[in-house]
Amino acid sequence: WETCWFKVELSIPPAWAGREVHFIWESDGEGMVWRDAQPVQGLTKEGEKTSYILTRSLKESEPHSLTLYVELACNGLFGAGKGSMIAPPDPDRRVTLNKAELVIFNRDVYELLVDLEILLDMARLLGEEDQRSFQALYTANQMVNVCDVTDSSTFPAARDLAAAIFSQRNGESQHTIHAMGHCHIDSAWLWPYEETIRKCARSWVTVVRLMEHNPELTFACSQLRPTFVLWQAQQFEWVRSWYPGLYTQILHFVAKGQFIPVGGTWVEMDGNLPSGESMVRQFLQGQKFFQEQFGQICSEFWLPDTFGYSAQLPQLMRGCGIKRFLTQKLSWNLVNAFPHHTFFWEGIDGSRVLTHFPPGDSYGMHGRVEEVLKTVKNNKDKGRVNHSAFLFGFGDGGGGPTQKMLDRMKRMSDTDGLPRVQMSTPSQLFSVLEKESSQLCTWVGELFLELHNGTYTTQAQIKKGNRECERILHDVEVLSTLAVAQDSVFQYPASQLQRLWRLLLLNQFHDVLPGSCIQLVVEDALQYYTGKPFCCPEIRRTGARLQEEAVQSLCRDLLQPKAGSTESTLVLNTLPWERTEVISRPEPDGTETLALVTVPSMGYALVREPSLPSQRVSVMKQEDDSITMQNGLIAVCLDMMGHLTSLRLLDSERSSVPDGCYANQFALFDDVPLYWDAWDVMDYHLETRKPVTTLLKPLEITLAGNLRGSVRFSLQIGKSSTLTQEIILDAMCPYLCFVTQVEWKEAHKFLKVEFPVQVRSTNATYEIQFGHLQRPTHWNTSWDWARFEVWAHKWMDLSEHGFGVALLNNCKYGASAHRNVLSLSL
Repeated sequence: WETCWFKVELSIPPAWAGREVHFIWESDGEGMVWRDAQPVQGLTKEGEKTSYILTRSLKESEPHSLTLYVELACNGLFGAGKGSMIAPPDPDRRVTLNKAELVIFNRDVYELLVDLEILLDMARLLGEEDQRSFQALYTANQMVNVCDVTDSSTFPAARDLAAAIFSQRNGESQHTIHAMGHCHIDSAWLWPYEETIRKCARSWVTVVRLMEHNPELTFACSQLRPTFVLWQAQQFEWVRSWYPGLYTQILHFVAKGQFIPVGGTWVEMDGNLPSGESMVRQFLQGQKFFQEQFGQICSEFWLPDTFGYSAQLPQLMRGCGIKRFLTQKLSWNLVNAFPHHTFFWEGIDGSRVLTHFPPGDSYGMHGRVEEVLKTVKNNKDKGRVNHSAFLFGFGDGGGGPTQKMLDRMKRMSDTDGLPRVQMSTPSQLFSVLEKESSQLCTWVGELFLELHNGTYTTQAQIKKGNRECERILHDVEVLSTLAVAQDSVFQYPASQLQRLWRLLLLNQFHDVLPGSCIQLVVEDALQYYTGKPFCCPEIRRTGARLQEEAVQSLCRDLLQPKAGSTESTLVLNTLPWERTEVISRPEPDGTETLALVTVPSMGYALVREPSLPSQRVSVMKQEDDSITMQNGLIAVCLDMMGHLTSLRLLDSERSSVPDGCYANQFALFDDVPLYWDAWDVMDYHLETRKPVTTLLKPLEITLAGNLRGSVRFSLQIGKSSTLTQEIILDAMCPYLCFVTQVEWKEAHKFLKVEFPVQVRSTNATYEIQFGHLQRPTHWNTSWDWARFEVWAHKWMDLSEHGFGVALLNNCKYGASAHRNVLSLSL
């Protein structure tokens, strides 16, 4: 991931006067040309960018000798995987410079070749039943006859033949394609964050060069020019900080309306796993950045490449000033083809946004005839709307549009037999779609991607860090707000919180939080959560300090020891309801004791004498080595393997666990997907279920009751992993707590814990952002069984009238509920 530098000294022969001169550079590593201490051109062989245009027509007044610098990265457009794109990076990878030349570029030949390419594609793809295919074929044949490759004076006549075909116009009813230059750059994926900064510069400086060299397109159609869509405020901020000269040029083209900032979020985040508050902050930080830097907020949400979309997003979008949404990822569905490309998407509260999926099912088109024909043929809403998006440019690893893509589409702008292609903007596209929206269908609920279900569980440490840091930032803001309200001297830590939030939001990028990234990215992400001293403003350490400062201000008087007062403990509650819970209370001698405390909503209490429970916890070992625990609210029975054989609410006398079944049953599955290893878990993994049955340490009592009862056991998982679990029941607590530690050493295995419950319902309920969602517990249809593994936030629930069981977690997202079994993916 390091770069090396080449100094390139050029001398252009005077005999090349009037010619177009290029500097050619071909290597299997990405590069950047620097001139006069500024980046001027990105070089990516895989992105068809291997030249820097020195002059379009060499003049005597132009410098004939100059010095360039090329920064060469030791990775390609898609990282440095060993043997496969998604394989781990090869530490011994060699990067080769294959060509470095000064050449004359013959633009007449280039234009002739593009003409022939379009004509031959029309002949090949329009079909024998279409007379335009024969017209294109015969025109191409005439061009070959007219053209003498040794005599450039014959080229204009050949080009005139092609122009005659391209100038024959469409009828008014022809479908219109809105072409937008697109440069999708994953903020981290098969490369680390630092490499993404360089990718942004390489890609965007190339786009700037294209805009400079295509001024004529401004007049191709009224008020239309080549436009390029960019999003992710974080990437703009990186370029602003690291490449200020380039950023100034970008601002110029934003003002001209050619660089289009869209998206409205800080990064292109995962659409499922971030909390509701995190999603709000994604929009807040993104829209704030766009407003401050560009003088406008985004009216379109642009999220083309994430792994599903929460049913809460429409409400959040509308609340953040956005009523339009574009993505294409559901075209990756493995089971069911999504039935629409343009539709209204309705969220859990009834909020609706106009949604468009580019019918070409890609955000990386190359401007080819085949792609524009597919865009029309594949459109599932023909008859309802007559306009669609066409996003062109190399993506994922950056790169963006090329001159050839623009030149192809220029020839197809209004050519009979092909859909009409016009350079457009997101605003223009959606404005037209809004006018045509009267017959559009409505999709209610989540946009579930039937693929990449493993991303709900992959890289458990990242998931745990995300959930913990979301809680930390929530608590800092609650306590700081209370401190401001009570103490006029206290300074709310706004700038520090913004920095911490932006770190957390960055880690919620759709290949980082899901875990579908290389090890180096995982290490970077965990460092942002946990940090290294004097290294970066990590969230946990800085968050703990800000909490302490807020508490000191909020409770200053209470924290001052008073003469003759008894020892006391300050307990804070940052949740919006009163809580009575057992806590571990530090003692002066360094030990900890348990105490039952009651703390008001969003408040605090000074505990001197702990409360006494109405009924103490009892823990008893039975003759068959099982252990029972009860606290007056619930009663449980556990066997020596840690299985929950009985769970009863004492006032209902109804057991939650069916007779003969075991809850808290760990199960191991084979995890060998078809291709996307870190992303996928396939439905056939369910056929490989193996209950975990190897006991290392049988169930034993660790706390015998009073305020808390607890038991512990250990299991062997697979060949070399171990699991230790402590099961806790506290006084006055209506739930049973499982504290689980796993030392994981398995490969291509999937560990879950299952809870069969004595509840019958056709739907289970799952927490999502600021709400909940119901999903079927049966597999009646292909849409049902495609959701064999789903995501949830802090709880899932299976209930019938008057009775139900909920399974809560503090750091997991993968889950399922089939028939009466609640399963949590660990």
